[in-house]
Amino acid sequence: MADQKPLASSSPEKATEAGITTTIPQGQDGHHADNDVVLVEAKQAADTEHEMTLLRAIKLYPKAIGWSVLLSSTLIMEGYDLALLGSLYASPVFNKKFGEFNPEKGKYLVSAAWQSGLSNGARAGEIFGLIFAGWAADRIGYKNTAIASLVLMIAFIFVLFFAPNIKVLVVGEILCGIPWGAFQSVTPAYASEVAPMVLRPYLTTFINMCWVIGQFFAAAVNKGSVGRTDQWAYRIPFGVQWVWPIPILAGLIFAPESPWWYVRHGRKEEAKQSLLRLTSRNQPGFNMDETLAMIEHTNELEKQLKEGVTFRDCFRGIDLRRTEIVVGIWLVQTLGGQNLMGYFSYFLTQAGMDASNSFSLSMGQYALGMVGTAGSWFLMSRVGRRRIHFSGLCAQFCLLVIVGCLSFSGNKSSVWAIGGVLIAFTFVYDFAVGPVTYCLISELSSTRLKAKTIVLARAAYNASNIFVNVMTNYQLSTGAWNWGARTAFFWAGSCLLSAIWVFFRLPEPKGRTYAELDILFERKVAARKFAKTKVDPFDLQSHGEKKLSLDETQSHEGKEIKA
Repeated sequence: MADQKPLASSSPEKATEAGITTTIPQGQDGHHADNDVVLVEAKQAADTEHEMTLLRAIKLYPKAIGWSVLLSSTLIMEGYDLALLGSLYASPVFNKKFGEFNPEKGKYLVSAAWQSGLSNGARAGEIFGLIFAGWAADRIGYKNTAIASLVLMIAFIFVLFFAPNIKVLVVGEILCGIPWGAFQSVTPAYASEVAPMVLRPYLTTFINMCWVIGQFFAAAVNKGSVGRTDQWAYRIPFGVQWVWPIPILAGLIFAPESPWWYVRHGRKEEAKQSLLRLTSRNQPGFNMDETLAMIEHTNELEKQLKEGVTFRDCFRGIDLRRTEIVVGIWLVQTLGGQNLMGYFSYFLTQAGMDASNSFSLSMGQYALGMVGTAGSWFLMSRVGRRRIHFSGLCAQFCLLVIVGCLSFSGNKSSVWAIGGVLIAFTFVYDFAVGPVTYCLISELSSTRLKAKTIVLARAAYNASNIFVNVMTNYQLSTGAWNWGARTAFFWAGSCLLSAIWVFFRLPEPKGRTYAELDILFERKVAARKFAKTKVDPFDLQSHGEKKLSLDETQSHEGKEIKA
């Protein structure tokens, strides 16, 4: 759009459009008329999104759904590997290759220190990957960042596959963590920007489904190879990771970039072409220019509310609260006890269950997790995100307490009971807290700072996971604290604290456009009042001194008028 320059015109003009208030600089009638048109189109697009049904959105945005699903599937690899490690600790061949003989137990074990090194190596690598993605996504886009990360992923898997000792294995985990970290940042941002409001919860929560799919495959591959007595008992599981990146890379080369990314970089025509590639042709009731106007309006609204797009800006003004909430949501994921799910097989073998049965139970656990995630799609269309998240944490707290209580019974039946409760825990997590987290972090961060806010939040998540992994390894390891199922009591306490934070700090974004969320945060509406507060981002009078015209106005001689 053309820049406005102050001209010494004789008199200000007035314009009336659909109840919109704006400012017309003197002598800028043409530019103002263009702005009014864009504002009206933006409002019409926002109204269309509010009225759009799920079926209508699926018919209109099938390509967007496909591209988002393809990009989100990159996280299958991370879910696979992180669950794989916890399962491999139950493999006798893996322990003999990478562990040391424990005279007390009479068998080979990977020490708690090295288990922490392996788990935390991946987390440390992910932090570097997140920083890289935060820088790269703003400059080269989500698509190209994902493509570069997939190439790195293919190369780094060689290190895991041919690792001769545990030290090299740790290095391989660190290196693989770099592209995983990038995927963590790119996938929710892309999923939330390529589709309309009604599809956002489905596409963003599909990311959690990809995690669970990866975990399911890890348990299945381990069950298939646990009976082997040679090196392929652990090399096959590592080698399977090459299955994912190659076909995903081949598809992503042809994927469109987010139209929001193009608008933020002033590339309107390319944004329009991106929308063409994300939507179906000749759909009645859909106006591409209106959708593009809404993206432009939201972008300009956020520019007027705050100018910067750096990491530092995430901690300034209204974005400080948004950053705190998004970071807090992801910290809750580490502190709610779900870390026990990743150590499911190891946990049960230490409790007395044989490795083959533990892998079978793991497959059942993750299959139920997929069912839970699919169920969350039905739930989120009817219930608010805040209520789902808070209720899920309360249910997790109760289940953790039950697991801890069962630890006082030392018979075989209690081991199977603990396994059953942990399966129920997985279902609750993947029905509530797990999937809705990805929806919340995508919706509650501002569009201009989305990539950087997600980077900060996920980096905090990974840093906290280092603490969580160290604690869990020492809590469960027979060579360390050996708490067994009593570990659940510790995480029940942290889960309770997380639920309290969610009750007071987490707002409800369901049914809101990004512009509406911007205004709610600007007005400092309390978290528990978000759902009931009415806002109109196109009613400029409601924003006090801020005039939300789409072009920067350097003249202060215009007059505010309204229709």
